[in-house]
Amino acid sequence: MFKEARYKMSEERLQQLKEELVYLQTVREKEVAQQIKEARSFGDLTENSEYDEAKTEQGKLYSKIAEIKNLIENAEIVKASDKTDSVGIGSKVTVRDMELESNDTYEIVGSQEADPTVGRISDDSPFGRGLMDKRKGDVIEIDAPAGILRLEILKIE
Repeated sequence: MFKEARYKMSEERLQQLKEELVYLQTVREKEVAQQIKEARSFGDLTENSEYDEAKTEQGKLYSKIAEIKNLIENAEIVKASDKTDSVGIGSKVTVRDMELESNDTYEIVGSQEADPTVGRISDDSPFGRGLMDKRKGDVIEIDAPAGILRLEILKIE
C-alpha cells in the first residue's frame, strides 16, 4: 500500500501555509483571471502573447495551490523538544568541527522549515539525522558532500 508522505513542520509554519493558500485562492487568483480577461480583449488568441503568458501564470498558480494543499493535508505537527540531554527537533546544538577546530550552532527543524543558510537543519537531512538523539560530549561522523565531518557535540539547548 502506498504511504502518503508526511511533512514535518511547526504549528507556526502550518499557519503560514494556510495564510498563503487563502491569499493565492482569493487575491492572486482574481488577479490572474483579470489578466486573462484583458488579454482576451486584444483579439485573436492564436497570436496573443499576453494571453499565453496569462494562461502560463494561471497554470503556475494552480500548481502552487495544489502543492500547498498537499503540504497542509499531509502536515505532521512537531513540537520543539524540551529535553536538553539529547538532540531532537527544536534543539539548538553547538558542535565543534574537529578538523577545522571551529564551533557552529544549528537548530534542528522539520523539513518544511529548513534553511541551512541560517543554521536551520532538517531532521531528515544526513546532517540532521547524524545529530538526532546524540548527547553532549558525543563525537559523531557525518558523511557530507565535502567528505566525512567529525563533530563533537558541545551543547544542547
